Amino acid sequence: MHRNAAHASVITGPWQASAPKAAAPRAPERRKSTAAQDAADLRAGLTPAQLMTLEALEIFQWRLAFVRRPLFCAPIPVLFDRDATRHVVIEEDGTLNETPTLVLRA
Repeated sequence: MHRNAAHASVITGPWQASAPKAAAPRAPERRKSTAAQDAADLRAGLTPAQLMTLEALEIFQWRLAFVRRPLFCAPIPVLFDRDATRHVVIEEDGTLNETPTLVLRA
């Protein structure tokens, strides 16, 4: 038995039982955005020739995955085929580079 009975028993009273504290509200997820906004952001800054080639490839279900933007150079759009097995790069002049030197992480 406990030495102090007040510590061993629960005392009820007119107050409300303490509810478990809810987690603090989180800041909104910044990485998630609408698909239309993502597509517009990716296309921003591409040359007209790159945009024309991109639109032609999208007809064949190629997908613009990301755009590399090296300093003081033209943006480098990277596209994947519908199976995500091949990738290509659209050069600044709109030509398609099917064997880019771009190294991708798995």
